[in-house]
Amino acid sequence: MPRVLLIGDSIRMGYQPVVASLLAGRVDVIGPEDNGGDSRRILANLAAWLGTPPPDVVHINCGLHDLKTMLQQANEHQVPLDEYRRNIPQILVDLRRLAPKARIIWATTTPVVDERFVNRKEFIRRQADVVAYNAAALAAAQAAGVEVNDLHAVVEAAGRPAAVSADGTHMSDLGNQAIAQAVANCIIERTS
Repeated sequence: MPRVLLIGDSIRMGYQPVVASLLAGRVDVIGPEDNGGDSRRILANLAAWLGTPPPDVVHINCGLHDLKTMLQQANEHQVPLDEYRRNIPQILVDLRRLAPKARIIWATTTPVVDERFVNRKEFIRRQADVVAYNAAALAAAQAAGVEVNDLHAVVEAAGRPAAVSADGTHMSDLGNQAIAQAVANCIIERTS
């Protein structure tokens, strides 16, 4: 049975059990117990998360933690866009080196609802940043010849206001179901 590793933040943690259920008996879906966090954290933990033997498919994303605007730190992003532009190609290079036979799929960062970040004290997320960070990641994926699963488009098609929960970032049940189905379909296409 093919092994598929899902790497990503809390969005991944929300859809992973649904994907595992959808693919039960056909694909072994695994992922780190921890939140993948930002691109720095993924670079630091990638080898450990891949395990031995490496998986057949790696479905990976990071972005929502990177683009957090930290309000107590001069409105800086957790990982500035220029650093993110360097980190994503390095993640893809490391994946190819550590799991040379694995199919790599980059998942775009899901949208946020700006209006739901009103009155936050620590950090906010902005849809404009999601677009900018996705553009950087897509450029890196295209340059590396990596497949893309456009989860941003999946959430938009499902209806962003209904698919994104009240916190402006995480998925509602509708959003998790839509994303999980898209991820499961993508995996089936790559493992059949």
